[in-house]
Amino acid sequence: MLFWMIIKVALKSLAANKLRSILAMLGIIIGVGAVIAMLAIGAGAKQQILSGITAMGSNLLTVRPGQRGTMGVMSGTQQNLTVDDAQELVKEVAGIRQVAPVVGSSAQVKHLNHNTRTSVTGTTVTYFPMRTFEVDKGQAFTEADVDAHVRVAVIGPVTAANLFDPAENPIGQMIKVKGINFRVVGILKAKGDQGWFNPDDQVLIPLTTAMKQVFGLDYVREINIQINDDADLQKVQDSILSVLRRRHRIQPGMPDDVNIRSQAEFLAMFTESNRVFTILLGSIAGISLLVGGIGIMNIMLVSVTERTREIGIRKAIGAKDRDILRQFLIEAIIMSGVGGVLGAALGVGSADVIGRLSPFATLIQPNSIILAMTFSAAVGVFFGYYPARRAAALDPIESLRYE
Repeated sequence: MLFWMIIKVALKSLAANKLRSILAMLGIIIGVGAVIAMLAIGAGAKQQILSGITAMGSNLLTVRPGQRGTMGVMSGTQQNLTVDDAQELVKEVAGIRQVAPVVGSSAQVKHLNHNTRTSVTGTTVTYFPMRTFEVDKGQAFTEADVDAHVRVAVIGPVTAANLFDPAENPIGQMIKVKGINFRVVGILKAKGDQGWFNPDDQVLIPLTTAMKQVFGLDYVREINIQINDDADLQKVQDSILSVLRRRHRIQPGMPDDVNIRSQAEFLAMFTESNRVFTILLGSIAGISLLVGGIGIMNIMLVSVTERTREIGIRKAIGAKDRDILRQFLIEAIIMSGVGGVLGAALGVGSADVIGRLSPFATLIQPNSIILAMTFSAAVGVFFGYYPARRAAALDPIESLRYE
């Protein structure tokens, strides 16, 4: 039997039982659609995380105090990083472009009858370019403001919306941070919520003002370090540890009293978490494809039983076993193939709707569509082979007697 005739017969057979064929394809449609939509959610989450990390600056190292404790029992965070440490690192470590000591915590911020709880960060002017913060209105505080302990603040756009009326210009207005008056000199350009931290909802004030007047600290929470593009990351980290161990009088053989994290480590951590998340979503959605394949096999077995006499007649007039096998196998592949195409359309549409109407970002990738379609075709071949083999193995004489 010619191949095109086998396809023609298969299509006629499927068209003769439209409702049954559609119901058999339904599992494949839902499965392929679910796989594409779930992978789009995973890819969107990954892109959102990457853009968030990139938006917080490039080539950054973060030095934080280590844990305090003895005999393996940790009792808190050490207070061992100072502004002098940051200044010494710039002088002694090659490859460092600039540093920004940071203090801060969550605090209540007020303006007249408006108040909000937000992140208050005390830092230096180098923090703005390091973290790619741009001032949309007004200006950032200056080095002179830091040296003179001036009470000025740069606020995020969300903080501005929470504290001021829409028609009110925040520049030059006074706000209270933990009961202390600060004059607003600038509003940051919006970056968007990063999930774990919203850079648009914060107050930035001079480091010296924050340490001496707001928080009453002699130590900094962390030191942000930006290194040169051509610097050896590991060599810079080793040099930083060496300088800090010497300054903190850490004896040889004793553990470090600070932790250094790079953006690469954050990126690797989030990428691995996202990979596991995507595999989990894809696996759950893939179960629908297997269920759809079982549905196709069930329908094909019923079709073989119903068409037993037809198979007997075909064999009696010269059809070979391989012709019967091809016919039923092609029917299964057509069902899974059409279901895959419809499922791909459903998946792309669902991902688009999810991205528009929910907080989940979605990113449709051609690879996910190809993967789902390939898996759909494989399901058709796998679950269609047994019914086709069973049809090809029927005895023509017994088939002709079948009622």
